[in-house]
Amino acid sequence: MTINKVLKKFVGVNEIRINSLNLDKTADGSDKLVIHVEPYKSKQCRCPLCNNDKKLPCYDSKNNLCTWRALDCGGVIVELQSNTPRVTCPVHGVVTAAVPWAFHKSRFTKDFDLTVTWMAKALCKSAVSQYMRISWATVGRCITRTRNYLEPDISNRLNGLKRIGIDETSYSKGHKYITTVVNHDTNTVVWVAPNHGKSVLDGFFEQLTEEERESIEVVSGDGARWITECVQQYCPQAKRCTDPFHIVEWANEALDEIRKESWRDANNELKKLKKEIKRERGRPSKDDEESQRLAAAQSKAKEIKNSRYSLGKAPENLTENQEVKLSQIKANDPRLYRGYELKESLRNILKLQNREEAASELKNWMSWASKSKIDSFVELSRKIKRHEEYILNFIETGISNARVEANNNKISLLVHRSYGFKNFRNMVDLILLICSKIVIPLPNRSLSLK
Repeated sequence: MTINKVLKKFVGVNEIRINSLNLDKTADGSDKLVIHVEPYKSKQCRCPLCNNDKKLPCYDSKNNLCTWRALDCGGVIVELQSNTPRVTCPVHGVVTAAVPWAFHKSRFTKDFDLTVTWMAKALCKSAVSQYMRISWATVGRCITRTRNYLEPDISNRLNGLKRIGIDETSYSKGHKYITTVVNHDTNTVVWVAPNHGKSVLDGFFEQLTEEERESIEVVSGDGARWITECVQQYCPQAKRCTDPFHIVEWANEALDEIRKESWRDANNELKKLKKEIKRERGRPSKDDEESQRLAAAQSKAKEIKNSRYSLGKAPENLTENQEVKLSQIKANDPRLYRGYELKESLRNILKLQNREEAASELKNWMSWASKSKIDSFVELSRKIKRHEEYILNFIETGISNARVEANNNKISLLVHRSYGFKNFRNMVDLILLICSKIVIPLPNRSLSLK
């Protein structure tokens, strides 16, 4: 095997002619191998933006010497150098001629860009930039070029949508939001936009054709009004489903309000009792009646304060100590326990699979909650009444926002791992790569090993 064939394998390009080699040093003393190459004549003078393989006339006779970073070889920096002319394209005008080893406007080889993006999916950008010896911003540009190469037209994700989920998630420490749309059938993010609200979501539906809007059958989401308004405006035939996780969350918030009220009452009673009791000097006796009253008041306040997880968890997931605490609440605080029963009853209704049965049970629950004389659950019953149709749609279709929340968790982890993004476009490109089934090819790897 000749040295030319070996070098072609190292740089991952076969359609080149190697003219010369030069081993040099960088400014920091690292070894650098510079390979002077040129494309085969069949690959010269091509437009980098056109899909056709038509040879174009040169714009000028001057060739610019360009350099591209390739993947390191044994710790040695590898660079490709070539004289690249400018060509005249009838569609795109005067552009620098394409080269077979790099993307348009890139100073890195294709394998380099793909490898950087593959690493960015699992590592923080600072680690990738340090290992690959590139800047933080360059990592983001490598991600964008890779996404454009693997999926040139992201609008194809909007084809054939039938069941979608919509939600917003925060990034940049909760100061900024993005809205995501997920295809339930493929479990992929199909659309991402900055901010949230009706004006933002309008942009998604306006991208769809009339036929594509009419093909949407189910739209899941939380209880946000702007999601409901968009669904009613753009695809009224679709069934709007309210996510059960958020419904149980509403019930837990209502229950937690009762717990806080009960704790405040118990704590105020304890403070009042401490003022009433006037002790003599010395340690009080445990058998003293006033001491027993004080100990009971302290125990009640502590019992309510530390009962959040006992009240919020499902009965089948309670620990032994949490079951004991729940029994104590049942015996000592009937109002708080009644709120717990309301929460559990609503959670069990969401497990039903028959729409008619669920409608009847939900109606009974709203009547019970509205007459419970518990303000937070009276308000919750009104909220459930407003979302009754959407809750029953969930029970009928079984479509929740679980996939959307799972992808939002991936996005949060991605942003946290990357320590934020200065360029929003880079973040969206990485989200589209991670929250999809796109496989990033690595050099000299089979698809089964990627």
